[in-house]
Amino acid sequence: MSTAENGLSEIEREGLELIRETGGIHQSEFWKELDVDSRKGSRIIDGLEEQELVEREETVYDGHNTYLVTPIRDPRDLEFSMLMAGDMLSPFVGDEEVDPQSDAFSQWVMSLAYED
Repeated sequence: MSTAENGLSEIEREGLELIRETGGIHQSEFWKELDVDSRKGSRIIDGLEEQELVEREETVYDGHNTYLVTPIRDPRDLEFSMLMAGDMLSPFVGDEEVDPQSDAFSQWVMSLAYED
């Protein structure tokens, strides 16, 4: 849990969890799911946005102007298993430039192909 998340109220945590679980939710649906009025829902989102946990983007939903609220990913939450092929780390990780036709890259791709 990030430092920003430590200071959240229970309803803000619930709202953040909802936004993360859905991957993004329209503001009007957010209020309904949390069973709060639009004013309280807006305050919850404002607080999460101020702490840089979510972001809002203007959109049209069901013919009305609204916002799509999406989570901002914490860089510490990255899925590093995507860089692995068995026990081999992708050769593209690091400071060196890797030739896609190199043996290291070919071996890594072949490991991906033969994984169970």
